[in-house]
Order: sequence, then structure tokens, then C-alpha cells
Amino acid sequence: MASDARQQARDRLSALREPPVQDVAAAHGLQQDVLLAARLLAAAAGDRDNDGREWAVTADEVGAALSLFDGMREQLDRLEMQVVLEARRRTMDWRQIARHQGLNSSQAAAQRYQRLVTRLEEIRQGVR
Repeated sequence: MASDARQQARDRLSALREPPVQDVAAAHGLQQDVLLAARLLAAAAGDRDNDGREWAVTADEVGAALSLFDGMREQLDRLEMQVVLEARRRTMDWRQIARHQGLNSSQAAAQRYQRLVTRLEEIRQGVR
């Protein structure tokens, strides 16, 4: 999706009413994890110029950031699955969904959705 299309999507969605607090808890957790990973990368960027001094970011901190990604990926997958379900409830066909996802075909969108469902079910069952 092009940068201007993403901004148009942000603008359109920003006009929606605020959801109840309990509905956004997962999104806030995801946002916090993204910001923490960005904080680590910003600190690590300073390490590149440390001229042999001690690293500002330790391997344990890098490992802590890496441990956040499975949870973030699961939250994003769950959000995407829920949005696709809303699209289908509103009679959007797979071709329309594919276009909004930046995919080339309705088949690709349907397959992506099925992969999300499978991955989330595996997580629920403890397989992943």
C-alpha cells in the first residue's frame, strides 16, 4: 500500500468514534511493545559510534526485545482476522479485500485469511 493511501486510511479511521477502553487494551499493549522495540533500536544506533566504549544496549536487552515479537505478531494477526471478518460481514468480496491489503488477487486474500485462522488456532491449542 502506498504511503499516501496509508495516510488516507489513517485519516478516515481517525474520524470514527473512540471505542470503549476495554476494547483497545490489546492495541495499547501492541503499541507499547512497538515503542519499546523502537527505543531499543534508537539506543543501539548510538552504539555504532561508541569507539570501543561499553555497549549501551546489552545482549539481554536485545533478547528482551526479540521476545516481544511473537506476542505482537499474534495481536496483529488477531486484529487483521477481525477486520477481515468485518469486511465480509459488510459484503466486501475477496477481490475488494485483496485490493485494500495490497494483494494481487482474491485468492491471495482468502489464502492469507486462512493462514491467519490456522496460525491463531495453533496458538490457541498450544501447537505454536
